[in-house]
Amino acid sequence: MKLIGNAPTGPMSAPRWTRKPSGSSWGEFGHDDQWGRLNLVTPAKVLQGVAEVQEGRSFCLSLPLDVPGGQSMNPRRLPPRRYAVIRDGKSAGQQGFCWSYEDEDPDLTDVVNDDVVLMSLQYSTQWDALCHMGSRFDADGDGVAEMVFYNGFRAGEHITAASADMGVEAEHARYPAPHAGALGIERMAQHGVQGRAVLIDLEHHLGRQRQAVGYDALMQILDADRIEIEPGDMVCLHTGFADTLLAMNRQPDLARLHETGTGLDGWDGRLLNWIVDVKLACLAADNPAVELVVPKLTAHAGLRRPRLPLHEHCLFKNGIHLGELWYLTELAGWLRSHRRHHFLLTAPPLRLPGAAGSPVTPVATV
Repeated sequence: MKLIGNAPTGPMSAPRWTRKPSGSSWGEFGHDDQWGRLNLVTPAKVLQGVAEVQEGRSFCLSLPLDVPGGQSMNPRRLPPRRYAVIRDGKSAGQQGFCWSYEDEDPDLTDVVNDDVVLMSLQYSTQWDALCHMGSRFDADGDGVAEMVFYNGFRAGEHITAASADMGVEAEHARYPAPHAGALGIERMAQHGVQGRAVLIDLEHHLGRQRQAVGYDALMQILDADRIEIEPGDMVCLHTGFADTLLAMNRQPDLARLHETGTGLDGWDGRLLNWIVDVKLACLAADNPAVELVVPKLTAHAGLRRPRLPLHEHCLFKNGIHLGELWYLTELAGWLRSHRRHHFLLTAPPLRLPGAAGSPVTPVATV
């Protein structure tokens, strides 16, 4: 089956599962769907978002791409390293147009800078693709768990791991050519990420102390601020975490960050059900994971279950893209001062085929 866009070419294939996970919406938009709840961002939702633009003012919702700084927040993720495309003694990296690096044309006045960057795609402000998180689940109903992703796409078949260790760039880029033939971030880019969004200001009500926000607390905040979420809305959660991180000037204080900011309680079943029932299109936050990550031993406690239950629920079960480490503080302040909660969000990822995530520079327009 060859996949282009959101659907396969040729005849419709058979479902890739005989049973689907409890609480999942596999097949909601067809069993070959790769957009998940982004299907709810229809042309009407785009127009609804455009109608929220009253002043023409824009807010950048991205941290600088080199924030957090270093690798202490996540040792597996590499900050940007930039290189000049070419460099020789004559130009020192600023090349005019020429056929030979050694012999620039003296009659041309152009001075050109080109860069190469090596970085983790999910280092700073980011989107998670639906292939970012799967689960070991018995989709065949034969008593043996397979590694599967949203809508039953399979590890090793549709989503392949990196090839052998090539020893490139030390430990940070040694395993080339992983590829998501399905559910890659380019699917999200092809759909387009623009429409009406709503901001929930957790920080205003709860401060910046670390705490897990469950269903009851979230409903109280929605009621207090008179926020209505409609199907297809893109939901953003402001906790203040990214603002605290940005003030650390690329030298993150892990002890302080650990105590900073709220996150959703991924173990609250009513909250997980609400995320699906309200039919939000995607979920973004200014903290590192949207959900509050509990210590590893507590998360496992001898039971077979996920470390990140909200990730499993959103990405794996229900096709809900997650955005992390967005910068929402300035927007949150403006919206509150103007007694507003909704805005036009434009947040396309890179159209990078086969990738599990992408940097993003979201823009809110009010």
